[in-house]
Amino acid sequence: MPPTALVTGATAGLGAAFARELAAEGYGLVLVGRREDRLHALAAELPVPVEPLAADLATDAGCGAVAARLSAADRPIDLLVNNAGRSLNRSFLRSTPELEEELLRLNVHAVMRLTLAALPGMVERGRGDIVNVSSASGFAALMPGSTYPASKAWVTNFSESQAQLVHGTGVRVLALCPGYTRTEFHDAAGIDTSKMPDWLWMDAGAVVRAALKDLRRGRMVSVPGWKNRLGVFGMRHAPRRLLHRIARDARGRIGHEER
Repeated sequence: MPPTALVTGATAGLGAAFARELAAEGYGLVLVGRREDRLHALAAELPVPVEPLAADLATDAGCGAVAARLSAADRPIDLLVNNAGRSLNRSFLRSTPELEEELLRLNVHAVMRLTLAALPGMVERGRGDIVNVSSASGFAALMPGSTYPASKAWVTNFSESQAQLVHGTGVRVLALCPGYTRTEFHDAAGIDTSKMPDWLWMDAGAVVRAALKDLRRGRMVSVPGWKNRLGVFGMRHAPRRLLHRIARDARGRIGHEER
């Protein structure tokens, strides 16, 4: 019986790239997204069995429906990709509690709840993989006034913690921390990337292939691309005062990485 993967945020960007790559590897798919029409359109182009599951993960009902599918013992999920996420592209001073809570529910709460729905069953079966899509921006506060990097810092640390927890059980957990990736994410968030140089960007398919390779190597954190790894090294080791100056000088140009 072929393995099954569940991918959230599957209708565009990294989610769609994961769906296509996993379909090429022979996985059956459960594709999760808010727009049912786009889920069915993507399902129609893939050469494997696809189960579309329309759900808004920023809501209790949507998150609960996907969690129930993940914990269904008679239809086990072999690979979970927590990809759904968002950025607000606005200063905290101009934000609202409703917007910030929606961001946290999608970027943090949904990742936690779906991981918790999938992980115990995977450990019991002695096999399974989880990829939580984070961001290189989570390694430093380079977006003054934005809560997006903070939410992604949580995803990275949470994923690495769970990876350590299940080490040796046959289950693997990976935090994927891409940099700038060509997807619909920035347009959807209203982020102007027209001044970003081409050399900073990666193709979504290349990011996905690098993530799956790192997952299967047993790594806990994946930062695809040597330029992104160099940038993350700088964020981890540069003096905080220097990082804060860079953030002030480049507000709006540095830090809006793909989720």
